Amino acid sequence: MNPPVSQPVLQLSGVGMRFGRTTVLQDAQLRLFPGEVHALMGQNGAGKSTLIKVLTGVVTPVAGQMRLGEDSGWPASPLQSQQQGISTVYQEVNLCPNLTVAENIFAGRYPRHPVWQGRRIDWAATRREAVKLLARVGLDIDVNRRLSDYPVAIQQLVAIARALGIDARVLILDEPTSSLDDDEVKGLFQVLRRLREEGLAILFVTHFLDQVYAISDRITVLRNGRWIGEWLTRDLPAQGLIEAMVGREMGPATAPAATTALASDTTALLQAEGLARAGSIQPTDLAIRPGEVLGIAGLLGAGRTELARLLFGLDSPDAGVLRIDGEVTRFANPVDAIARGLAMCPEERKTEGIFADLSVRENIAIALQAMRGLRRPLPLAEQREMAERYIALLGIRTPGAETPVGQLSGGNQQKVVIARWLATAPRLLILDEPTRGIDVAAKQEIMDQILRLAAQGMALVFISSEMSEVVRVSQRILVLRDRRPIGELPAGSSEDAVYELIADEHV
Repeated sequence: MNPPVSQPVLQLSGVGMRFGRTTVLQDAQLRLFPGEVHALMGQNGAGKSTLIKVLTGVVTPVAGQMRLGEDSGWPASPLQSQQQGISTVYQEVNLCPNLTVAENIFAGRYPRHPVWQGRRIDWAATRREAVKLLARVGLDIDVNRRLSDYPVAIQQLVAIARALGIDARVLILDEPTSSLDDDEVKGLFQVLRRLREEGLAILFVTHFLDQVYAISDRITVLRNGRWIGEWLTRDLPAQGLIEAMVGREMGPATAPAATTALASDTTALLQAEGLARAGSIQPTDLAIRPGEVLGIAGLLGAGRTELARLLFGLDSPDAGVLRIDGEVTRFANPVDAIARGLAMCPEERKTEGIFADLSVRENIAIALQAMRGLRRPLPLAEQREMAERYIALLGIRTPGAETPVGQLSGGNQQKVVIARWLATAPRLLILDEPTRGIDVAAKQEIMDQILRLAAQGMALVFISSEMSEVVRVSQRILVLRDRRPIGELPAGSSEDAVYELIADEHV
């Protein structure tokens, strides 16, 4: 870490922002120093995304000041923000997969050929400069290949290289690691350390606490749109960070005594024997009983989602048998699974979970309406009552049941998806990455809700890339590696035990 200079390269003070009658930022502050990685932390709805929109010229605040170097004033547009030296890389890579790497890096600002008086693109210079920018992020790849030929981790670095191509003084990274595995995260952090040494100011937004402490030098916390404080990372322990984010002391989730042990002779609600699909998952045996949380653990690409899709009828198995209540069953589609009492919250919340333009009420009611069929419409009064009940039960933060769900924070969108399936009174709920991209407090609430549902007799399959969550709530843990099951661990197993099993060459 470079010692911070006396003056920040960017400073915000007294920032206020409203959307309609809703105040989303009030007296917010931020300081970014050259040669630092600065973590911006807060719950979903704390104002992080809005603050980024202010920085990048997407919205103009109603109060406050911004100083970038020697210049004052708000950027009038994203283009002006870039021209001032602020670049942003978002959670989902917003490049063009059908274009080459070089084209993506220079799209909209291609070098022009001097011979043709700037009327034609200088493709040789485009490729040459692309190679130089990629070298800054430690990449040596063929810039003539399409971006889609490379994995997400490489695409993320290409996006950073593009951001650096505008002579950036400030680099904003909004959830850059959400789709990366551990090794890819380590590679990204090596790049960030290199850029930090070059004097770049990096604003790092993440929900992973371990990553905050692995890479950041300074932390700013927002809560309910207000600035709570700024700390050197070394001076703020994880527990203090959580308390600053949520405004209260947070205790660990504890499984109710009634769900910590299940009779071994209890009939399995769902049982799979040799369930497999070519290219997705090798033969897998599992059983889950009422009132049990079965954790599915494994590294990225281990086959966790693929197994969940087979259980819910999204994909058809090539081999094996699936039993419900001991009866051999074959789901032609998810409708069959729902009819047998199964429900699933998918991994990709935005593309497979929510209907962004529909209201919270409509999103909650839609699965139950699908079960009833078009000839038995769910009365509007019943929809409203059901929506209000689940808003209260799950603590969904929304202006009202008629608010479009796309306007809610990620954590509250996730709660709406869970509410949708709870409304169908499922016997088995499959949760695929239910806490991805949401804040610490929302994670805690969802984990507590999982344990409450199990205590009430519901069976749950819980999939998460955060191993601490898997070991916290699961009565048993099925461990996958390379798309095949390699073992099962009991309740109370540690994260280390899971990783040791994954690393064991003899299984």
